[in-house]
Amino acid sequence: MTARRLLLAAAALLVGVAVSACASSTQADETTGGYVSGDGTITSVDPADRAPAPELAGESLGGDPVALSDFAGSPVVVNVWGSWCADCREEASDLAALADSGVEVLGINIRDSRDAALAYDENYGITYPSIYDPSGETLLGFRDSLPAIAVPTTYVIDSDGRVAARVVGATSEATLRGLVEDAGAA
Repeated sequence: MTARRLLLAAAALLVGVAVSACASSTQADETTGGYVSGDGTITSVDPADRAPAPELAGESLGGDPVALSDFAGSPVVVNVWGSWCADCREEASDLAALADSGVEVLGINIRDSRDAALAYDENYGITYPSIYDPSGETLLGFRDSLPAIAVPTTYVIDSDGRVAARVVGATSEATLRGLVEDAGAA
């Protein structure tokens, strides 16, 4: 198998796992329709052990280029979401408030139509940019540090551009503020 095919197969597997992970339980069974979501587990990384954040870049929901590097030197909260995800809708107002308070936030919208994602942003007052990534390939960048294993998954990138924390499942503004502060980047 060529390296490109292997990478595409890995991307498809990761997207399948991430996309099937949005529900209200951490176990897939007949009562959840086979879906699994995160349980809010937080993984914080000691500064000496932090890996560089992947190069996240793509087209925004509005069609403009957007990249993690646009926020260089600042802590950034990176949120993986989809308009179809109940847990994402639960945390949307907290992420909007966080961004409105001056914390840099970058979304990664997966497995969505552009129209549904734009409607979600309008409905929840989201003003921060999101990379439009219906295939979920952008998430492969986290495979060597803290992979996205559910939707939503939220990362805190410290001001040195390193992965400082990951939350698997819905989170809150207060939790993210604490993680940004703990990352030594606030």
